Amino acid sequence: QVHLVESGGGSVQTGGSLRLSCQPLNPPTKYCLGWFRQAPGKGREVVANIYAGGGGTNYADSVKGRFTLSQDDAKKTMYLEMNDLKPDDTAMYYCAASATVFLLDPESPTYCLADDNYMYWGQGTQVTVSS
Repeated sequence: QVHLVESGGGSVQTGGSLRLSCQPLNPPTKYCLGWFRQAPGKGREVVANIYAGGGGTNYADSVKGRFTLSQDDAKKTMYLEMNDLKPDDTAMYYCAASATVFLLDPESPTYCLADDNYMYWGQGTQVTVSS
C-alpha cells in the first residue's frame, strides 16, 4: 500500500509562487508519480507527472514554462515549483501514484498522463490565486 504525504499550497496573488511536495511512503520501484488538479465545477485535469526511477516528465500545456517538477533521489519526494501563478491555477491539487509499471520508453512516459492509471491518491492541498 502506497501512502502519499502532501504539503504546500496556500493563497497567493497573481504572479506569485508556491511549492507543493509529495512524499510517497512504501512506493514501488518503477511507477508514475504526478499532480492533478480540480477546480470547483470542473473535471480533474493532469498538471505534471514523472516516471519515478529515472524517467521523463510530462506537463500540461497550461503550465509549461511556469511549473517545474522534480524528485529527490533520497526520499523520493516529488516537488512541484509553481511560478507566475494565475487565477486559473486555483484548484485542489492532488498527488497520485500508480502501481508498478515498466515502460518501453521511460523518457517519454505518456502512460503517466492518464489519471485512470493511478491507483493511489493523496488528500489534496488547496491552491488559491487571487487577481
